[in-house]
Amino acid sequence: MKTENRQKTLIIIAAAAVGLWFADTLVFEPMGKWWSSRQQQIIDLRKQVADGDSEIKREAITRSHWDNMRTNTLPNDSALAEREIISAFDRWSRDSGVEITGLLPQWKNDTDDYQTLNCRVEATGNILTLSKFIYDVESGPMALKLESMELGTRDNSSAQMTLGLQISGLALTQPNPTQR
Repeated sequence: MKTENRQKTLIIIAAAAVGLWFADTLVFEPMGKWWSSRQQQIIDLRKQVADGDSEIKREAITRSHWDNMRTNTLPNDSALAEREIISAFDRWSRDSGVEITGLLPQWKNDTDDYQTLNCRVEATGNILTLSKFIYDVESGPMALKLESMELGTRDNSSAQMTLGLQISGLALTQPNPTQR
């Protein structure tokens, strides 16, 4: 092979190698990254669609649970809500055998959507009656949250104990959208 033909062949091979390198750097590599990211987006979208389908299938259960929670909130009328919570504490104290020595309700306007009724409850009894009382408060259907609890004794034998509870109740101020 002549030197000229060899030089032309080497120049063509070198130009082709440089061209392939540029094509790889400027075209193939970005296209590969784009394709991988597109594949990940497709996977993420399929997962979101599957999650949405499961949410749609659970719609009745979710709505039922939310309606149950909404109906168990305190009434928007403060006097009625206080009467309801006092009645509930009276019922729980009779069921458990606890004597309520103090009940102090106080309203707190948190937002336009809801307000809370904070109650300080003082009670006396033995450990069994107090634990039953706490269980009744926590497991009842009312929208109440036990914020804090203090437990003390009145005598050296710990037969008579005192209980201090800080409880908050939820009252929704927005009307039910299904009632409109």
